[in-house]
Amino acid sequence: MASDLKLMFRRPLRQQFAAICFRLRKKNGDLEVLLMTSRDTGRWVIPKGWPMEGKKAHAVAEREAYEEAGVKGKACKEPIGYYTYHKRMDGGLKILCRVQVHALQVKDMLDDFPEKGMRRMEWVNCQEASSRVQEPELKVLLHTFEQDMINRGAARSRINAAE
Repeated sequence: MASDLKLMFRRPLRQQFAAICFRLRKKNGDLEVLLMTSRDTGRWVIPKGWPMEGKKAHAVAEREAYEEAGVKGKACKEPIGYYTYHKRMDGGLKILCRVQVHALQVKDMLDDFPEKGMRRMEWVNCQEASSRVQEPELKVLLHTFEQDMINRGAARSRINAAE
């Protein structure tokens, strides 16, 4: 009976879209990702937000990266993965969100953007990013992203060597 009541009052997953903003350092080619703190709890997160009418998921990820971190770049149309977390709403209600994540290569960082000064931001390697975020699935996603980028780089090196 108690489990039936839980099912009756269980809310469906809410969808959000996010960006893993990344760059390759010019000096040594190292992969870095951008983390920022959430406005409410100060925990380390990636830019994310709710769906926007008329915008595709990757475009929402680009928009959130701009609004929250001043990032300009192109997000991949295909998601690189998903994670879930509990979002605390005003009034204390917690809702379960499923976040679709897109890789976004950073081309520029703007000095002026809508949420400037509301968050701390830091460029870190994927291992450090994985240790800072709280969501277990996002930790795995950051590790997988790093491995995928390493594999792409190795494949490019083999192609260049063969030419």
